[in-house]
Amino acid sequence: MSDTGAAVAFEWTKIRTLRSTVWSLALFSAASVAVALLFGYVMRGTYADLDAQAQARFDPVASGFSGMKLGMIALVVFGVLTVSSEYSTGSIRSSLAAVPRRGVLYAAKLLTGTATALVVSAVVVTLSFFATQMMLGSPASVSLSDDGVLRALIGGVLYMTLICAFSMGLASVLRSSALTMGILVPLFFMISTILNSIPGVQKVAQFLPDLAGGLILRSKEPHGDGVLTAWTGMAVLAAWAVLAVAAGYYAMRRRDA
Repeated sequence: MSDTGAAVAFEWTKIRTLRSTVWSLALFSAASVAVALLFGYVMRGTYADLDAQAQARFDPVASGFSGMKLGMIALVVFGVLTVSSEYSTGSIRSSLAAVPRRGVLYAAKLLTGTATALVVSAVVVTLSFFATQMMLGSPASVSLSDDGVLRALIGGVLYMTLICAFSMGLASVLRSSALTMGILVPLFFMISTILNSIPGVQKVAQFLPDLAGGLILRSKEPHGDGVLTAWTGMAVLAAWAVLAVAAGYYAMRRRDA
């Protein structure tokens, strides 16, 4: 087995056996699908009461993904712990002894973490979509063949995977679970929303990773003063993720364990 293959198997064993990572993925899945079901149930009874303009603005795909945005906290925790838990316990020294090539160890962590996030996100995005549409019922629901729906589903999987990669890269730089989550959770779930609602700041805030990438979760193209589209927003998120991953690689190569 190659060094990289052995390192990936090594990291996969850690993910499977570390309770916190398993529970984070389980919480991400359960919260996302549960809120999708609840949202669809609530909107089923209120959609008919909306006026024609509100019904035209209603996006059954993006709205159903609101639970996934909430569950994203758990996915961020998964990404952070996959990298930083070894630094807090000191077991990173044992990992470096087993895989002395730091680049290989870092690549293995990223491969296993993002691959796991990709697979779990694919399941969660699919279940969230069908759960919402099932509860919504006609005429509010949409199908896979409707405009923008398939793009939103594929984009949703990419969005969650890139958010996880971004979290892993930042965790590698900071080497602290508490510090990394102390930055990411407020950024993704409070600061971005506040900045995006302030006139004058909004044009800059739209380039934050979660806001830019989140445009892909809509089946309808965004309207307003923003300059990003669904796919250009995804490109911005990808750039953030690449930057974080590169910074994490530099930190791992240059700093002591």
